[in-house]
Amino acid sequence: MIILAAGGTDLDIVQVGQGRDLVLLHSLLTDRTVFDPVIASLGRDRRLTLVNLPGFGASAPAGPAIEDYADRVALLFPALGLEPETTDLLAMSFGGFVGLALAARHGHLFRRLVLVDTAAAFPEPAKAPLRVMAERALRDGMGAVVDTALRRMFTERFIAAHPDIVAARSEVLRRARPEHFATACRALADLDLRPVLGKIANPTLVIVGALDVTTPPVLARELEAGIEGARLVEIPDCAHCPPIEQPEEFARAVGAFLASGRSRAR
Repeated sequence: MIILAAGGTDLDIVQVGQGRDLVLLHSLLTDRTVFDPVIASLGRDRRLTLVNLPGFGASAPAGPAIEDYADRVALLFPALGLEPETTDLLAMSFGGFVGLALAARHGHLFRRLVLVDTAAAFPEPAKAPLRVMAERALRDGMGAVVDTALRRMFTERFIAAHPDIVAARSEVLRRARPEHFATACRALADLDLRPVLGKIANPTLVIVGALDVTTPPVLARELEAGIEGARLVEIPDCAHCPPIEQPEEFARAVGAFLASGRSRAR
């Protein structure tokens, strides 16, 4: 673990592997360990920078908006000396929202963008559960939201078939700070990045689990349509967490895209 002082604030990161740089941003209900099943595959010819987002792990919190998280993560790239033409970004779920804002505001810092089970905005009915989780975590602690959170991540079939994995993810979630978790939930509920999708010039791959009910394929297709030149890959038999549910297929899709010879969209 490295505590990187960037712009006067701390970011908690791990770096593994060698080669072209790939920065990875995790989801709301996890931390950077969500990528553990694909580190060996993705890190075979890349240096991976796994980031605990602001307010997660030992990273200092950011402001209340997704743009605040994006501006904080943007400090990471120059602090590590990452070269824009040889650096890519993979951003999942909550991290994907941050990645979208990062690409719209600081897209010059990296080249390719992989968005995993994320969206530009939640439909109005989906915002209420986020606000409920925020209030419940603040009132009763993280243990009160674990069951709801796990069912936002995985299908019932996966939960029944992999109790060890589910228990490990539960433990990670219980370690989160309720106040920072609540801030992130509220930031998602308040967000609408659809107006800035047209500003994103990075070659983009959108990945979504076919069974994802948290950020379903219809929202992934909205990203594909809104970001010029974006590609969409739908992973079958997968819900909201492809690196854990379908690591081989996920790593294969990411690797093929990052190895492709596409230039910037514009």
